Amino acid sequence: MNLEGRKILLNKPVAEILELLKNPQNYEQLMPEGLQKFEAIADGFKFSLKGMPEIALKLGEINEQKAVLRSASSSLDFELTTALNAVSENQTEAQMLFEGKFNPFIKMMVEKPLQNFMNALTDKIETLYA
Repeated sequence: MNLEGRKILLNKPVAEILELLKNPQNYEQLMPEGLQKFEAIADGFKFSLKGMPEIALKLGEINEQKAVLRSASSSLDFELTTALNAVSENQTEAQMLFEGKFNPFIKMMVEKPLQNFMNALTDKIETLYA
């Protein structure tokens, strides 16, 4: 299952966006409304939103083109990538991409909430950095 968020233009250089995304504690400020729990851990974070189970994510590859979050649970196989593209010295285009391996039943249950979650994260980043 693949999902794409909308592309946004941020008025910050790629390096500054990467600084934000490589610190697990910073993700708390990006969470959508309805956050019930947030806990930064050494290599990632755990959170829960109203009406959803707790999700644990760990930091994956982070470089000039992307910042990857991976599921910390062996029972769920997915990645949430923030793709980054330097438009100029002080502007960065960003887009969230989700890739998960789910059976058709799970896909049907999680597709809409995941898209809403990605949209909320995108809106929050855009509000903070646009």
